[in-house]
Amino acid sequence: MRSKNEPSGQSGAGRGARASQEPERSFIEKARRAQIIDAAVDAIAAKGFAKASLAQIAEQAGISKGVISYHFAGKGELIERVVEQIYEEIGVFVGARLHEGAGATAWLRVYVESVAEYMLGHRTQLTALGEIFSHFRTDDGAPRYGVASNEPLYVALEEVFLEGQRSGEFRAFDIRVMAVSFQAGVDNMFAYWSAHPGHDLAAYARELAGIFEHATRADPTERTDPTERTDHH
Repeated sequence: MRSKNEPSGQSGAGRGARASQEPERSFIEKARRAQIIDAAVDAIAAKGFAKASLAQIAEQAGISKGVISYHFAGKGELIERVVEQIYEEIGVFVGARLHEGAGATAWLRVYVESVAEYMLGHRTQLTALGEIFSHFRTDDGAPRYGVASNEPLYVALEEVFLEGQRSGEFRAFDIRVMAVSFQAGVDNMFAYWSAHPGHDLAAYARELAGIFEHATRADPTERTDPTERTDHH
């Protein structure tokens, strides 16, 4: 979510810095990497994170394991790129539905419902993300993704909430607490849908958006002063 128009879960600035450090790739290289990433998503969703070895991913892609090793330093780098690409795709999808000047309240609803709409058409990606977030660990055994890695997302959400307070749309509240709570609500919406695939995800998203509309809405009899907010980090 880095900016009001780019909410997704990875830092846009971080991605940009990484992209500037990467060598320019040919069309063929980009196509091959995309093929491998898609195969990794399918393999992880079908077999689970632990069983989706590079050999299994190569088989899914119809290539040799050596081809994967040529394009990626190892499974860790490949998995990180899988997550980045999925979030990039979500960002493009959601960004096309967000409108400048619509206001912070409208932004929250459009964001929640658009992300849900994307996931409705990409269940395999959601399943793969769930496996990755649950099982991918750093070298010291800590979860690779989680609250700590969400910091850029929280900061971007805080900007949205602060804008809403400044415009008078939102009441005074701790923007960090609201950012963490909002993202937890979105994450758990998908976790619940993954466990209960028959549940109406679109209806869930509408209800969740309504909850945060009510939670953030300013009292029309009061003037919001963002300088009085508390935002403990």
